[in-house]
Order: sequence, then structure tokens, then C-alpha cells
Amino acid sequence: MTRLVVVDMQRAFRDAGQWQVPRYEEIVPVISRLQENIGPHTVFTRFVRDQQENGAWSAYYQRWDQMRFPPEAAAWDITMDVPGTATVVDAPTFSKWGPELAALVPAGSEMVLTGVATDCCVLSTALGAVDAGRFVTVVSDACAAVSDAAQEQTLALLKLLSPLCEVLTSEQFLHRNA
Repeated sequence: MTRLVVVDMQRAFRDAGQWQVPRYEEIVPVISRLQENIGPHTVFTRFVRDQQENGAWSAYYQRWDQMRFPPEAAAWDITMDVPGTATVVDAPTFSKWGPELAALVPAGSEMVLTGVATDCCVLSTALGAVDAGRFVTVVSDACAAVSDAAQEQTLALLKLLSPLCEVLTSEQFLHRNA
């Protein structure tokens, strides 16, 4: 089984602000194409701030003070169409890997990661899944980072995790699975 996971395609990362991810809009059609090809059971994740700001998160939000939106704020809305067959997983952490996502991506199956930001939430989620023994494919042109340099560096790091983690373009992925 192959499960597409779309990480944090939310207004907070699309719109102008402290967390805006350049190239956000460029990856939307690529993710949509993958979704059409992989199937209807996509998982969308949402980063939603924990208002408690426990531990080091307090210092983090002092740095990113404009991002202290309440959980119900529109900033956390997903900007893509979420089909009725999709699952949405919320987490107040960079990594979206946890019991809920693990149940949706059973051992032996492949998790195809897309979304933002490659150098933060995508990377953290990939590392958690790899540690849990999942096969992870990061689709390079369906992810975006805070800069082109950060994108290249993060993808190079993820490639070091092969064969647990594979980095492919969308064309390579679709050709492999044709």
C-alpha cells in the first residue's frame, strides 16, 4: 500500500508572514497530480499551535511571535481541496509522525511525503517514519522549503537515508509506479 501524506499545506505557510514558504504555490499542482494517481485515501496534516507552549516551545514562539494564532484560527486552514475520503491529522509539533499517522501507514507500506516545509516538518516527519521502520519517498518537486538552498541541503540529507528514504521527482515516482 502507498499512502500520500500532504504536510501542512496551510494558510500560515502560504500567506505573507513569518512562516511564508516561497514556492508554495508551485507545488500545489504537483501534489494534486500525485493525489489523482495514488488514490483517494490521502492524509493531510496540519500544524496547529498548542496554546500551552510547553517547555522550549515558549522560546520558539517568542522568536515567531506573529504566529501565535489560536487553534481555531484561519491561519491553520488547509489551502488545498480535501476530499471526503481523506484523513486530517493535527499536531502541535514539527513531526507529524505519531500513533495516528502510524495507524494510517502500516508497517511494510510506503509513505509518500509532500508539502511544507521540506527543511522542517517534512524532514521531521520523514525521520520519525523511518525510525518506525516505514519506507518513505519524498517527492522533491512536491515539497518546498524556506529557501532553495535549504531545499537542496535537506533533500541531500534525506538521500543519505536510502533505502529507508528515497527522494524522487514526481515524474520519477509516477514512472516507477506506472
